[in-house]
Amino acid sequence: MLKTSDETILVDASPDLRDQLLAQRVGRIDYVFITHWHYDHFGGLADLEYYVKLARKKPIRLFLPVDAVQEYQTAYPFLKDVFEVEVWQYEKKYIFAGCSLTPLPAIHGRQTAGVLVEAERNLAYFTDTAGLPEAIAQKLTGIDYFICDATFHGDNWYPNSHMSIQQAIELGKQIEAKKTVLTHLALHYSEPITVEDLTKALSVDPDVVLAYDGLKIEL
Repeated sequence: MLKTSDETILVDASPDLRDQLLAQRVGRIDYVFITHWHYDHFGGLADLEYYVKLARKKPIRLFLPVDAVQEYQTAYPFLKDVFEVEVWQYEKKYIFAGCSLTPLPAIHGRQTAGVLVEAERNLAYFTDTAGLPEAIAQKLTGIDYFICDATFHGDNWYPNSHMSIQQAIELGKQIEAKKTVLTHLALHYSEPITVEDLTKALSVDPDVVLAYDGLKIEL
């Protein structure tokens, strides 16, 4: 989620969206941007229905990948008055109050975007990707914050669509990110590890941290 002084942009809508919004005391959503049409990234869209109908009183702009529009309309016909759908385009810079958001190609099977957020400092958000296209890696070189897919610990069960923790760390170093934030952490590891043990293992590198619910990064 991106919060500026005037607007709130929700990037992806997890199935537990309502609980997350309540926990973080979020009372306003102006835009929703869906990076790709997998359930763990759009499953909470319906949680915004009564926020729009009872509080906001006007539709939210919903940015979707082009390959998701028909599936969205089929799955959520009751949300036609809740969202105004717009298809996002790769490499197009969307300007908001205090920041911009640019969808960039990720490597994840179906059409998927990572997000480049530009403000006083810059952040790249790639939660589902198997590495980066070479041109995108070059574009992100020296980024302030790199939030990266680190789905697996040990074996990478889906190397064509996700990354392991070690691969994410190496990618962050490759693009010379000032801070790499590991996200999309799964529960299905081939090598069991606790959060405490993983945090301890990562503590030797101050430029790598684990994401967690409620993490705030100021840009």
